[in-house]
Amino acid sequence: MRNSRLCNRLKVARAEKDLSQEQLASLVGVTRQTISSIETGQYNPSALLALLLAQRLGKRVEELFFLEDKS
Repeated sequence: MRNSRLCNRLKVARAEKDLSQEQLASLVGVTRQTISSIETGQYNPSALLALLLAQRLGKRVEELFFLEDKS
């Protein structure tokens, strides 16, 4: 667990829906900066936000977020 980090495919999923960061942010009630920070791995979303993002993008949470082993 300590050697894992949360990664995501948010940018790809957002592009598939032809949404800007601003548009997706508006759909889930956060700022564009929050979406940007999640996409670049600088911020890990709460479980609620991860679920909202998945729902708005028509994906399962596991399709958007995954653990990567740092070792």
